[in-house]
Amino acid sequence: MVVRVFISKVSSLALVFMFASSVLMASMAQAQVVFMQLRDQNISPAFEGWWENEDGSYKLFFGYMNANWEQELDIPIGPDNYFTLSEPGVQDDLSKDFYSFASADYGQPTHFYPRRNPFLFTVDVPADFGKKELVWTLKTRGKVHRAYATLKYDYMIDPQVISTEVGGDYGSLADSLRTNISPELKVEGETRRTVRAGQTLELAAIANDPDNLPPRRRSRQPTTPDQLYRPPSSIVAISGPGLRFSWSVYRGPAQQVSFIPEQFKTWTDTRVYSNSPWSPPFEIPEVPKDNRWTTQVTFNEPGEYVLRGIASDGSMFTYENIYITVVD
Repeated sequence: MVVRVFISKVSSLALVFMFASSVLMASMAQAQVVFMQLRDQNISPAFEGWWENEDGSYKLFFGYMNANWEQELDIPIGPDNYFTLSEPGVQDDLSKDFYSFASADYGQPTHFYPRRNPFLFTVDVPADFGKKELVWTLKTRGKVHRAYATLKYDYMIDPQVISTEVGGDYGSLADSLRTNISPELKVEGETRRTVRAGQTLELAAIANDPDNLPPRRRSRQPTTPDQLYRPPSSIVAISGPGLRFSWSVYRGPAQQVSFIPEQFKTWTDTRVYSNSPWSPPFEIPEVPKDNRWTTQVTFNEPGEYVLRGIASDGSMFTYENIYITVVD
């Protein structure tokens, strides 16, 4: 009799536990569905930080977060994508519009890839910038988001901070990264080019890592489904070190542009087998002969495009744009 009561209690507890577990799993599944929205989400601009240049001027770093996992958006320079320089606090009211055609374009992207795109571009400001704010405004789905660039001390960064924020060198915090030098990059040919729609354009770029820091190394790659799909163990998505190069579409509709060979992603796609340095089990490609990357690009539709070549050692980045006019 005692045994039956004991079993009954255990069975009851088991049922309660199973019910609670099912509710928890359902809640987690629902939370995951909400978190991994594929489309119809907003984009938030980001001020990443600043540092002082050798001549006493300052470099401001910007990026963005596209909350979509798949949807890419094109937002031309204008009332929905603009910069404004102002005194502190002037643009705090998101209901007010500060767009001015004369000052809207500071070299920001107009094509927005999914998810986090950190340290995507920079703006140099003079030594007497003072307490001013350089504000980037983006409006998506009728909602306004702003990034406020300021020289407040808390926003001062160095190469180690950049490496940490992008998960470089597998998330290393090595002091040597504070003096890391960005790769050298040279795109061959003219900066501005004209090509016909459907015509193949040959691109070539030479990149070098002058300090070989962080040095190329490989970590043990996951080999089983459990290892591949386990939840991340770090707050920031991590990637391996080593010189690499890739093209992306910086301005213009990326869906109308195709590259051969296919370019790995320059945004932090952490999904398994996503052709991204932050995606397991991605391996950094070997550097080609003479450090020269060759690519064929084709545009399906006429228009104005900006392609961005990105050389990286996994921790720091160097960019070079080429401007393409595509005609019928």
